[in-house]
Amino acid sequence: QVRLVESGGGLVQAGGSLSLSCAASGTVFGTRAMAWYRQTPGNQREFVAEITNTGVTTYADSVKGRFTISWGNAKNTGNLQMDSLKPEDTGVYVCNADVKASPLIWKEFWGEGTLVTVSS
Repeated sequence: QVRLVESGGGLVQAGGSLSLSCAASGTVFGTRAMAWYRQTPGNQREFVAEITNTGVTTYADSVKGRFTISWGNAKNTGNLQMDSLKPEDTGVYVCNADVKASPLIWKEFWGEGTLVTVSS
């Protein structure tokens, strides 16, 4: 059973930084892409950033130049460094990844999310 577990959320003042991590646990044969989304009350889940297994990154316009997505040092982990945070960055940040859950099968998984609150 594969699980994605996020960590690193919390409360920070505007202009501050936070670093989020996502780890795929369980029987994992590989991870080929990882992305972050954020969910805010009353809004749909929105894309934040993605990284592929070749290191290609994509960012939402709203976070370009402030957020950096990367693969972690441990296998099947990823990070989201968030700098110059704004109150509108507040939300539940959810990790998404394409995981090789068996020798032949890739599947998409979602984490449960970690709350980021940016105060003004």
